[in-house]
Amino acid sequence: MSAKSANLYARIEPEVKEEAETILSTLGISASNAINMFYKQIILNRGLPFAVKIPANVNPVNVAELTEEEFHAELEKGYADMTAGRTKTAKKAFSDIRKDYGL
Repeated sequence: MSAKSANLYARIEPEVKEEAETILSTLGISASNAINMFYKQIILNRGLPFAVKIPANVNPVNVAELTEEEFHAELEKGYADMTAGRTKTAKKAFSDIRKDYGL
């Protein structure tokens, strides 16, 4: 094993850093070791060790591009979901968005 003497400087969002380091600490892994493991996985996989893609189930509607008829159809879908009980609170919706998009 070679000596660890190379430095890596990266700028990341403070909240992401804090949350990740809390999880790593629980696992007993330092951020430096986690980054080293990540780089080794990049080498072993000859690329990122996970798929980088837009999830297939994410297909947001751009309201600005809808015709008036399409807009009303989307409103009807929402109303149908509401009357059928297929809704969630705003708090839950925003929580899910933050989780799904890593915010």
